Amino acid sequence: MTFPDWTKPGMYGALGGAIAVSIIGFTWGGWTTSSSAETMAQNMANEEVTLAMVPVCLNMSAADPTRAEKLANLQELSGFGRRNAMMETGWATHPGSDTPDRDLADACLAGLELDGS
Repeated sequence: MTFPDWTKPGMYGALGGAIAVSIIGFTWGGWTTSSSAETMAQNMANEEVTLAMVPVCLNMSAADPTRAEKLANLQELSGFGRRNAMMETGWATHPGSDTPDRDLADACLAGLELDGS
């Protein structure tokens, strides 16, 4: 099947337009692939769960009989040491889990409002 010569510029224009629209859509238009949308949704869900668990962490810290000692230890430290110490207190562990959560430890530290944070 042969096409007339006058259709070549239209075909090239349509192909170039499709490529340009795809590039513009994915870079500036906010288009996403399903895998990146799923990743963004999972990250948002994890952040919301962490924020929802901060009151639980703060309640666990308030109910801990050795709270004063642990808070004094946390105030002496900074940076990663502070987060690791928070994880060792057990306050940053989700109910039903055996391991502490790093993000929850950071959020709980912010909720405790320690001096020098």
